[in-house]
Amino acid sequence: MDPDRKRKIRLVVALGAAVLLAAGLVYTSFSASSEAKQPSELAGVSGGSYDLTGKVAPDSVEHQGSELRFEVADREDPAATIPVTYTGTIPDPFREGREVIVSGTVNDGTFVAEKDSLITKCPSKFADEAEENPDQVIIE
Repeated sequence: MDPDRKRKIRLVVALGAAVLLAAGLVYTSFSASSEAKQPSELAGVSGGSYDLTGKVAPDSVEHQGSELRFEVADREDPAATIPVTYTGTIPDPFREGREVIVSGTVNDGTFVAEKDSLITKCPSKFADEAEENPDQVIIE
């Protein structure tokens, strides 16, 4: 067989394998992700595994031994809350009013978080500027 033809065949096979691997990676990364739910979306739900997102409600943070209890409120509707029980590492920026994401299940109206699943979203350094100057456009 001609060496040039062998090189072309190897190149086509290698490129085909690379395309298949890339397609598989894209498929698994998109199919494995789930959208985080806000407290109002989990009202009346029991069981199932969810990612919960929202803001830590004011005056709701309590430490009970190794367990942390707090409430998470919707971003748009602070009246919609769900109590959360959490054990594990507490991120340094965790406090009332901060946005959090936590994974777990809903059990009797309480979100029972998986150990070490609490993530605190840090506020944007541009958030205060945007509130002070709502007409100003900020490009990051």
